[in-house]
Amino acid sequence: MNRKIKRAAVLGSGVMGAGIAAHLANVGIPTLMLDIVPRELTDKEKKQGLTLEDTAVRNRIAAMNKQGLLKQKPSPLTSKENLDMIQVGNMEDDMEKLSEVDWVIEVVVENLDIKKKVYTQVDEFRKPGSIISSNTSGISIEAMAEGRSDDFQKHFLGTHFFNPPRYLKLLEVIPTKKTDADVVAFMKKFGEDVLGKGVVEAKDTPNFIANRIGTYGLLITVREMLEKGYTVGEVDSVTGPMIGRPKSATFRTLDVVGLDTFIHVANNVYEKVEGEEKKVFEVPEFMKKMQEKGWLGSKSGQGFFLKKKGEKGSEIYELNPETLEYEERKKLKTQSTEMAKQEKESKRKLKALVSAKGDRAGDLIWSIVSPVLVYSAELLGDIADDIPSIDEAMRWGFGWEIGPFEMWDAIGVEKSVERMKEEGISVPGWVDEMLASGNKHFYKKENGNVYYYHIGDYKQKNFNKKEINLKRLKETKDVIKKNAGASLIDLGDGVAGLEFHSQSNAIGMDIIQMINDAIEEVDQNFEGLVIGNQGKNFCVGANLGMMLMEAQDYNFFEIELVVKKFQDAMMNIKYSDKPVITAPFGMTLGGGAEVCLPSSAIQASQETYMGLVEAGVGLIPGGGGNKELYLKHLRNIPQGIDFDLQKVANAVFEKIAMAKVSTSGEEARENGFLDQQDAVSVNGDHLLHDAKQKVLGLARSGYRAPKRTKFPVVGEQGYSTMLLGAKSLGLGGYASDHDLKIAEKLAFVLAGGRLKEGTLVDEQYLLDLEREAFLSLIGEPKTQQRMQHMLLKGKPLRN
Repeated sequence: MNRKIKRAAVLGSGVMGAGIAAHLANVGIPTLMLDIVPRELTDKEKKQGLTLEDTAVRNRIAAMNKQGLLKQKPSPLTSKENLDMIQVGNMEDDMEKLSEVDWVIEVVVENLDIKKKVYTQVDEFRKPGSIISSNTSGISIEAMAEGRSDDFQKHFLGTHFFNPPRYLKLLEVIPTKKTDADVVAFMKKFGEDVLGKGVVEAKDTPNFIANRIGTYGLLITVREMLEKGYTVGEVDSVTGPMIGRPKSATFRTLDVVGLDTFIHVANNVYEKVEGEEKKVFEVPEFMKKMQEKGWLGSKSGQGFFLKKKGEKGSEIYELNPETLEYEERKKLKTQSTEMAKQEKESKRKLKALVSAKGDRAGDLIWSIVSPVLVYSAELLGDIADDIPSIDEAMRWGFGWEIGPFEMWDAIGVEKSVERMKEEGISVPGWVDEMLASGNKHFYKKENGNVYYYHIGDYKQKNFNKKEINLKRLKETKDVIKKNAGASLIDLGDGVAGLEFHSQSNAIGMDIIQMINDAIEEVDQNFEGLVIGNQGKNFCVGANLGMMLMEAQDYNFFEIELVVKKFQDAMMNIKYSDKPVITAPFGMTLGGGAEVCLPSSAIQASQETYMGLVEAGVGLIPGGGGNKELYLKHLRNIPQGIDFDLQKVANAVFEKIAMAKVSTSGEEARENGFLDQQDAVSVNGDHLLHDAKQKVLGLARSGYRAPKRTKFPVVGEQGYSTMLLGAKSLGLGGYASDHDLKIAEKLAFVLAGGRLKEGTLVDEQYLLDLEREAFLSLIGEPKTQQRMQHMLLKGKPLRN
């Protein structure tokens, strides 16, 4: 059956319901969001003379939660305009509208009786063949479907999103015994290709996969803290990036999630399991007392951590679980933590820590990691059919860099099992059998393929064809060219890929050289080029440290040479005879944005934070960014439309001077960094594939490099207009004297200097102005102070 989901409905508009509706709107699916009818009028409604029968009152809860999406940070919407895709209503008047939708997602209160009542109505009004799913995390999917029609049960399953739905990648799909296999296959594909999720099929067990293991791991950590005398701050200092976990580590994560939510999830399992497992899921008394006091975390202003104002400004204090008083935050610093810091990869950091017996940090990590490994192995077959499903669920749902079985491989399965047995820890029989058969790893790689241990043998792991993994690709294909900053890779089908891999993917001479080499190689031997990578961020800009060092040594000739080479490389991208597609994601700032702007087209990730932010370090863009953003704005004006050139210049001036950064790929389009020829990929894992297809599409349609043309500038009068706007900010106290100096240089470049309004100039003219302005600013002491502050503190200085 050729299924499509053109419209959807979300039943329940709370935090998760509204978040799911927002995510559907983000991917272009019109969504009906319904909630219960209020039983009382608000004071405002009474003053307006409304009654309980008025539509505005009856739809109030859903409407209020829809508007609340605009206030949430980080935003659940990729564009404020997406809010219009959400229609609100209530579950008494509007259930018949379910006949118009292809997918109904239930997100009402976690009560089986209430859910079953809702499903009775859904079954009455839904159209045959429409999919129904629940976002529950704690109620049996099978139990919810009982008593429903055959068609309902064939099309019913669990679809467990993680909060916030826009940002957390995991989607657990949980079929019942009666769910049609085609429905399961469709939802898994739809989840990946349309919703942009990492989809894992889970079994109908308490808390499914990620919450089951994640909650267990958190409670094990709390138990170890209490028994061994560690503090909240000490635990968080070593259970974050040091072992491949998010910066929020353990207790900061609980503060973000909300202690009430965590206790609810823990109780879901506690009520359904027995024996030793039940003891682990029993919430400690001090956490119950925290909940009674309302110390729930971020949403209540305090939890395991509390921010207080002190003599040195705002400081963060940690909770003492014994006294329930806040104390100065402590960190764990031992020989093993110092050794771990020397390692670059999370797997090696973890191994360094767990290998350090007798070390206070090493012992803590071993005591919280080893039970999670054993627990994950015990649950294999109960919560999921294979080990990749468990690893992927933890990576996508909890932000772990490596899942439990990947962790076990990293620390050494054989040696760790020996240590576990020495300490009286039993491992599941299948792990013993695996080792006894001579297999020492859960995963192995051969010829670029990944295999995982499964029922006595290894089974090949299948990946979505849209997923291009550069690390695996380089294991099977020779790198065409490589230096310290970048590599040129054959992506197949006649497309080359240019991968940045310098520190933070910052642009230096090595990357500039490789860009030029790539353009030359592609011109001779390939259909086109994709510039992309799979680092933490696409590119945070130019190598700031190198430029500051040269400026402090008065090597301005050297700086000018580098800036000129960067400009020339960007022009090579723009005028390449073969199409060049950039694939930005994450932070795409300064020089990173400048690499994207001149490309044939941009294929951006939905989570792309793009901006020309040089003003924050006392500079203006130096690689052609001013000119390219201005031209991009000009190209966005429909042909034949009379336009105000000054408004175009003002818009570009404001975005660069204010260092505006998009909060999504769609917002990058609204900011003028993307235009109609550019596109956005919802699934970040498919980004390189989508960019590659864009290259092939352009190549096969007879791509020709753009012609060099002249374009109009606003000239001296426009320069004065832009400067006047900046000075008004200065008079209002919103801009410092140095901000105004930067703005003056920027305005001069964008205006084209002291020319008449409408004068046509060529690109090199603006590039020369830009380079001159850049060099004058980098010599300023206040600019160098800003650069140094950014390097040391990671945030801009206002001076």
